[in-house]
Amino acid sequence: MDHKRLHYFLALAKTLHFARASELCHISAPTLSRNIKQLEDEVGVTLFSRDNRSVKLTAEGESFIDYATATLANWQRFRANVQNPEQTIYGKVSIYCSVTASYSFLHQLLEQLRLQHQHIEIKLNTGDPAVAINRVLDGQEAMAIAAKPDKLPTQIAFASIGYSSLVFIAPRIPSLLTEKLAQFGDKIDWSELEFIVPEQGFTRQRLELWWRKHGINAKIYAQVAGHEAMVSMVSLGLGIAMVPKIVLDNSPLKDRVQVISDQKEAPAGFEIGLAVLRKELPDAALNALWEIAQSLKNVNSLAP
Repeated sequence: MDHKRLHYFLALAKTLHFARASELCHISAPTLSRNIKQLEDEVGVTLFSRDNRSVKLTAEGESFIDYATATLANWQRFRANVQNPEQTIYGKVSIYCSVTASYSFLHQLLEQLRLQHQHIEIKLNTGDPAVAINRVLDGQEAMAIAAKPDKLPTQIAFASIGYSSLVFIAPRIPSLLTEKLAQFGDKIDWSELEFIVPEQGFTRQRLELWWRKHGINAKIYAQVAGHEAMVSMVSLGLGIAMVPKIVLDNSPLKDRVQVISDQKEAPAGFEIGLAVLRKELPDAALNALWEIAQSLKNVNSLAP
């Protein structure tokens, strides 16, 4: 059985979308469709039911996932044993994370990967951390560095590699905001300040809960995708923001903002870790990164 077709099958089984699956496999949608049909002819059953609007796994397709995953994992182990008696691991792993995570947590992961598994290839995509886990669930990435949500999806395995507190920041440059903060003193009237907030995600949820808890009628100046851009906007005097401390610590603009607080404590911080679909853990290359992540647990803690 052609191993490429098994790869194609698993990509389509993850995404249930021919365009996305063909993009993951770096082939055209018609080529993917033809290979899936040839695979179905070979196994003698229909693996997917599809029409013009949707693609769904059949019962046989669900069962075939285990076979395809195990077959490819066994093939990788066999190839490694034949090519190298020390069981060199080969493979490709796609990872999604924020810009900040790419030069903090990811740096340590890749540093260890380079020392232990030089033949594993990494494809890195960066962007808004709010969508990190969804990208893994949708099959767009094999792994993501993400904040651990209050309710972790059952399909996701999560290896904690650090922690970040949340802090409120304001500009240092003279502005209406800094004047207001100086007038407030130790007791801030948060309803009189303009906030720069994330468009979505874990930090946004924590902030809105904090507003409700303290009866704050918040004014929103701007909604931004990505914490790094929030620090930039605050440094220009456009508003205040709540950001993960790790973002502030790694920002080139950290000296242009100040941490603010009063008698109200900021919302609790969150664990940061590597998220992966549980069913993908048998993959040798992916599992190598997973084991490195587990060995780094608590090494990057930013708060007690």
